[in-house]
Amino acid sequence: MNNPLLEPFDQAPFSKIKNEHFHPAITNAIDLAKKEIDAIVYNTDTPTFENTIAALDYSGYQLDRVSSIFFNLNSAETNEAIQKIAQEVSPLLSEFSNDITLNEGLFKKIKSVYEQKDALGLSTEEETLLNKRYKSFSRNGANLPNDKKQRLREIDTQLAKLKLTFGENLLAETNAFEMHLTNQEDLNGLPDGAKEAASQLAKSKNKEGWLITLDYPSYIPFMKYASNRELRKELALAFGSKGFKGNSLDNQENVLAIAKLRHERANLLGYKTHADFVLEERMAEKPEKVISFLNELQEKAKPAAIKEFKQLEDFAKELDGIGQLEKWDNSYYSEKLKQKLFSLDDELLKPYFKLENVIDGVFKVAEKLFGLQFKEVFNVDKYHEEVKTFEVYDEDQNFVSLFYADFHPRSGKRGGAWMTSFKSQFRKNGEEYRPHVSNVCNFTPSTPTKPSLLTFNEVTTLFHEFGHGLHGMLADTIYPSLSGTSVYWDFVELPSQILENWCYEKETLELFAKHYDTGELIPMDLIQKIKDSASFQEGMATLRQISFAKLDMAWHSNDPTPITNVKSFEKESFEGTNLFPDTPQTCMSTAFAHIFQGGYSSGYYSYKWAEVLDADAFAYFKEHGIFNKVIAKDFKYHVLSKGGTEKPMILYKRFRGTEPKISALLERGGLITA
Repeated sequence: MNNPLLEPFDQAPFSKIKNEHFHPAITNAIDLAKKEIDAIVYNTDTPTFENTIAALDYSGYQLDRVSSIFFNLNSAETNEAIQKIAQEVSPLLSEFSNDITLNEGLFKKIKSVYEQKDALGLSTEEETLLNKRYKSFSRNGANLPNDKKQRLREIDTQLAKLKLTFGENLLAETNAFEMHLTNQEDLNGLPDGAKEAASQLAKSKNKEGWLITLDYPSYIPFMKYASNRELRKELALAFGSKGFKGNSLDNQENVLAIAKLRHERANLLGYKTHADFVLEERMAEKPEKVISFLNELQEKAKPAAIKEFKQLEDFAKELDGIGQLEKWDNSYYSEKLKQKLFSLDDELLKPYFKLENVIDGVFKVAEKLFGLQFKEVFNVDKYHEEVKTFEVYDEDQNFVSLFYADFHPRSGKRGGAWMTSFKSQFRKNGEEYRPHVSNVCNFTPSTPTKPSLLTFNEVTTLFHEFGHGLHGMLADTIYPSLSGTSVYWDFVELPSQILENWCYEKETLELFAKHYDTGELIPMDLIQKIKDSASFQEGMATLRQISFAKLDMAWHSNDPTPITNVKSFEKESFEGTNLFPDTPQTCMSTAFAHIFQGGYSSGYYSYKWAEVLDADAFAYFKEHGIFNKVIAKDFKYHVLSKGGTEKPMILYKRFRGTEPKISALLERGGLITA
């Protein structure tokens, strides 16, 4: 069988790939990577940086490419066959990873180079790579006795399977729920676009009336605008009970097993908890520092949150006689209150945010800041017809990156928004390998009468993911494992979160916010309202993020062995950050994909941590002009292009001249006055 994944390729050959190609391609690529490792181990020359550390970093290139294509498809265009293959190949990849980190001959060579590093005259990037490689071995059991190494392998194989199952259950739960409405009155309050989308979805499934699902473009407008409180409750409980129904898709046992295995793994490696293990390689360094950071933020945000909640309670009572505000009332009354206070309605804004215009706008921002040019191309192989592809060039017409953009929900696509890549950037033997970067989102699709019109929240999401994309596209390092977004996780959100700031600026909005029908530029009063409302309910939003980060730390900075009840444990961790009454039927942990499926375990605090960085950095831009070329060049050079070649705080201080101050974030959110 001809297998396109086993032949040389630059762009991912999606149209030629069949599901049956993946398993043999991955096993074949693993075998090839093993031979590359053996060549390092059995090299009779004295171990050097080049023949050991650099050779190891460049090894496994084909495996990286094949597995990135496969796992990206498992997130963006999956099906039962792909999910079955994922369950089969994940343990193989986990075992291969352990084969490397527990390879005594390889570690001996790495240790030999590491012990003489001071005499080698290494560059900063080389020294960073050497330190990272040595630590990746020692942090993954290279110094353990054989019996403990074996247990580590078992744990990693189990975790790989459990995380996949967790995610598959979540996707199946999301796809399984439909709220089928046949009475037009049940749609009262919903904007025309949301009604039309619900009608279109029903028709696509040969049903009368309207369908509401748990996909964000369907779920969020209903929660925000539908006046039928009982239906909002039904939808909110369905959303909040994903993985928590006691059925075959229940995630409670998966959550407990993942937490306990992570803790056991950390203990095996000599760490007190999983959080201690993770944070050793983060800017925050220790769980105590994260908890202190979250407590400081909570102290500043909670008084504002309580005041905002009281205002919302009073408003709901005055408007509709609501005695007790529930979780399913939050978006609805917050939107109504926002409209009252700022005369600002998302539906007023959406006509100015046609998806294609917003894409053009974010490209223009990248051009004004970093001199990038985006050219849509139609000869690039794609995994779905909705995917758009662009070639990216710099001011001198040098090729920078290939960029894939995939914007709308599908049954085979998991929820949320993310950046990923199909090919890393690095340099080898004088040859430059440029990256292939992808943004995947779940935005409101077009309807027969309207193009895809984004909410303002979706606009900021697009800018956010594009910020991650720029981090990948502008990478300029020698070694692949230090390239692009391969940085500490509490630093990785800086490029994404800082770009969101441009969405609130008149100079930016005038580049692209034009009425989809009339071409009229967004009126000044709407721009002002966007700015005025930017910190609306910031206290509540901050407290909510803190609650998620504290739940993450509760699972991972303590011994989870005594935990038997997921819901009770979660409820306890939310004490002090809860504003709404608890709903016994719902559980966040069983659907908290960031920490139980993705890579954010002991890292959810990173969003707020990086907000401190982005607020401080954007304040620098604001002071000198948001399109200031000199500052943009410094940001590109010291942050975006450097990847993980140096410690983040060193890079940040080179850009900013000083460490970040929390005051910029608190001022921006209106939590303190300047």
